[in-house]
Amino acid sequence: MRGLLFVVLILFSEFIVAQTKVSGIVVDEDGAPISFANVMFKNSTEGTITNDDGRFYLESDKTYPVLLISFIGFEPQEIELAAKVNYNLRFTLLEGSEQLQGFVIYAGKQSKKNNPAIDILRKIWERKRANGLRMFKQYEYDKYEKVEFDLNTIDSALMRSKIFKGLEFVFDDLDTSKITGKTYLPIFLNETFSKVYGDNETKSEKEDILGNKNSGFSNNQALIAFVKDLYSDYDIYENYLKFFDKSFTSPLSKTGIDTYNYVLADSAFIDHKWCYNIIYYPRRKNELTFKGDFWVNDTTFAIKKINMAVTKSANINWVKEIYIEQEFEVLNDSVFLLKRDYMLSDFALNKKESSKGIYGKRTSIFKNYRFDNPKPRPFYKTESNAFDPLVINRADAFWETNRLEPLSKDEKGVYALLDTLKTVPKFKTYYNIVSILNSGYVEVDKWNLDFGDVYSVFGYNQAEGIRIRGGARTYFGQNDLWRLEGYLAYGFDDQKFKHGFSAKWLVDQKSRLILSGGNRRDIEQLGISLTSTNDVLGRSIASSSILSVGNNDRLSNINLTTFNIEMEPWTNFRIGVGSSYRVLSSALPDAFSLDYIDPTSVTGISSEIKQVDLTTTLIYTPGKKTIGYGVERLTINDNYSTLFFRYTKGIDGFLESDFDYEKVQFSYTQPWALGGFGRLLTTIELGKTFGEVPLGLLNVIPGNQTLFSLYNTFPNLDFYEFVTDTYVALHMEHNFNGRLFARIPFMRKLNLREIVGLRGVWGKLSDENIALSSPTNIPLLAPEDNIYWEYSFGVGNIFKIFRIDFNFRGNYLDSPEARPFSVTGTFGFVF
Repeated sequence: MRGLLFVVLILFSEFIVAQTKVSGIVVDEDGAPISFANVMFKNSTEGTITNDDGRFYLESDKTYPVLLISFIGFEPQEIELAAKVNYNLRFTLLEGSEQLQGFVIYAGKQSKKNNPAIDILRKIWERKRANGLRMFKQYEYDKYEKVEFDLNTIDSALMRSKIFKGLEFVFDDLDTSKITGKTYLPIFLNETFSKVYGDNETKSEKEDILGNKNSGFSNNQALIAFVKDLYSDYDIYENYLKFFDKSFTSPLSKTGIDTYNYVLADSAFIDHKWCYNIIYYPRRKNELTFKGDFWVNDTTFAIKKINMAVTKSANINWVKEIYIEQEFEVLNDSVFLLKRDYMLSDFALNKKESSKGIYGKRTSIFKNYRFDNPKPRPFYKTESNAFDPLVINRADAFWETNRLEPLSKDEKGVYALLDTLKTVPKFKTYYNIVSILNSGYVEVDKWNLDFGDVYSVFGYNQAEGIRIRGGARTYFGQNDLWRLEGYLAYGFDDQKFKHGFSAKWLVDQKSRLILSGGNRRDIEQLGISLTSTNDVLGRSIASSSILSVGNNDRLSNINLTTFNIEMEPWTNFRIGVGSSYRVLSSALPDAFSLDYIDPTSVTGISSEIKQVDLTTTLIYTPGKKTIGYGVERLTINDNYSTLFFRYTKGIDGFLESDFDYEKVQFSYTQPWALGGFGRLLTTIELGKTFGEVPLGLLNVIPGNQTLFSLYNTFPNLDFYEFVTDTYVALHMEHNFNGRLFARIPFMRKLNLREIVGLRGVWGKLSDENIALSSPTNIPLLAPEDNIYWEYSFGVGNIFKIFRIDFNFRGNYLDSPEARPFSVTGTFGFVF
C-alpha cells in the first residue's frame, strides 16, 4: 500500500507542476549530427543550441506544446511534443534556404561583409562604455550568491558501487539538470550576501560581505577559496573572459569577427523592448570560444539576455561543459542592469557524454541598485572579512530576509544531507584522503596536530644519500593566531640527524603584526634563488632531488636562526624587519669548499662562515586575494604582480660574526593576460653587494641540475657556475594555450599547448671578492663580458598532466663541462 501511494504521488506531481522537458539529437539527411542548431520552444525566448555532437537538453517551468528547430542552410522544423517529458528524440533537418524578415541567412561559414548581425555587433561596441553601471558616477547594489557542487550522471551502477556502500541514503532524492538533463546529487552549498559599492570616477570598488553560510564545510576555507577562485567575476562586454585561468574570447569582443560566425536569427518583444536575436558559433575548433545566442535591444544596443556554452573542442582540461546565462533588467526605459548571472561547469576526467563528474554551479542575483551617492576614498580601502565569526554565524532570520532568490527543495536538503554525512565514518575517510592530497598534511583532531608534509618524506642528495623526514605543526583551525611547526630528518650516508622548527604569532589582526622565529640545521643547496625568502623552514627542491644532472655535490651545511617582525599597514603591502645568524660550511669539502682568506686564522684560511645579518624587506602584491584572518592566510589567485625589495646589513664582530657588508636586492614579477594569445610571465631581478664577502655570501646565478622545470632558474647552468656581487636578470615565459597547435590539423585533437621561454643575466664579480675566495676549489666566474642567455621550447598538456621543456644554451659554450642542451619537465593538474 505504501509503495502504491508513493507511485500515485509521483504521478500526481507530474500533473500539478507545469513543466516541459525535451532531449535529443539533431542530424542531417545523412545522419551526421548538426552542431550549433537552434532549439526553442515556440512563442518563447527559451531555447538552447546543440553541442558538438548535435545533442541538446531543454527544460522550462512552463508547458509548451511545440518545439522549433532551425539551422542555417536547413529548412526549419516545428515539432509537436506528445508529452511534457520527451527524452532521446531524433530530429532530421532537410537542406534548404531560409529568409527571416527580409534578412538573408547564409549557410556555412558566415561572411563578414553585408552581414546584419555584424552591423548590430558594431553598434554594441560603440555603446558598451555607455551602458549599465558605467552610466553613473557612483553605484551601489545588493548581491546574493550561491555556489553549489553536485555529483552528476548518477546511474544504478554508481549507486551499487563499493565506494557508496553504507552511503546509499544520499541517493534518496535526486534531481535533473535544466541544462544537461543529467541526474545529480547536491553535495556542497555556499551562500553569500553582500553590499557592493563602486566609483567610476576613481575606478574603485568594494564588496562588504555581511553573511556567509556553508553546508558542512564551514571551517574548510581552502575549499571555499578554491570555489571563489574558479568563479571569479567577469564582464561580457570585455574582449576576453577569464575562466579557470584561461582567457576565452567573448562573443561581444572586438576580435569576435575573426573568431565567431554570427547570424541574425529572430526579433521579438522582451519586457516591452524590441530585441534582436543573434546566434554565434566558433569559426575554428580547439580554440577557447563559446557557442550560443544573445538578445540585444534595438535602440540602446544593450544586451537583454545572453547564453554562452564553451565548445566541446575547447582546449581546457577537466571541464566537460561550461554554460553561462545572464539576464538584464531595464531601468528608466534605457538603462540595462545585470539582474541574474548563472554559471554551470561540468568537471570530469574526460569529455565523453557518459563520463561522470561534478557540477559546479554559481548563481548571482543583483537587486536594489542605487546611484550617485559618493563615498570618501578611505571608504574603499577598508575590507570586510568573509570568515569573521560574526559573518559566518548569521541566524536563519538573516537569510530569510536577505536571500534574494529562495532555495530550491534540493538546495535546502544539502544542509541536512551534509550534517548527516559528517557523522558517517566512511564519508569522513574519503574527506580526509582528499584533504591530505590537497594540503600534504594528515590531520589529527584529537591532538590538534597536522603531520607532514607527506610529499617531503623521502629525498636524496650526494651528501646524505637517502634521506627520510617527518614533521608536524599545531592546528586548531585555519584562523589560528599562532602556529608551531617542526621537522626531523636523517641521512643514511652521513648518519646525521637534521632538524628545523619555527614559531609564528599574530599579535595584532588589524595591522597584521606578526612575530616569527626559528632554527634550522640541515644540508642545503644554496644559490637556487637570487632573492630567497626569510622563511626559516624554506628548503629548495634541489636540496634533496632524487634525480639530477651531473655531479650535484656543491651542497652546504647550514645552521640558521632567525627572528622577524612583519606587518601589513595597507592591503597587500608588507613591511618586515628581521635578524639572522647563520653558520655555513661545505657538506662535501673534497668536491666543493667555501674556503676564504682569514688573517685571524692560524692557517690563514677559514672553511666556516659565521654571519649576523639585519634585514629590511618591502613586499607589494597588488591584486593579490587572500582569505582568513589567522597567522597563515591562504592565497586564492595567481594573477597578481609582486614587487620585492630587501636591504641587508652584515655586522662584523657581534656573536663572532665575520663580515661587515651591505646588500640591496629588487625583483618585479608580472603576469600578463594577452587575451587569445595566452599568458606571459615576466620577472626582472637586480642586486648589488657593497663590501668584501666570501663565496658563501655572494649572489650565485641560480642554475638547475634537477630534471624539473623551475621558473627563475637557468636549466643549462650548473650550481655555482656563475657567481656575482652585482647582477641583473630577466626571465620571460609565454604560454600560448594551444593557439598555434590548434591551427595544425593533425595536432588539433591532441590539445597540446606551446610554451616558449627566454632568460638572460648579466653580472660581475670584483677582484677583491675573487681574491678573498681564492682558496676555494671551484672557478669563480661572472657573466660580465656578455649577457648569458638561454631559450626554451616547451610542450604542455601531454596526457593533460605533463609538460616537457627543451632548453638551449645561447652562449658561453666554451666553458668547462658546459651543457648546451637539457630537457626538463613538470607535472600537475591544470585546467
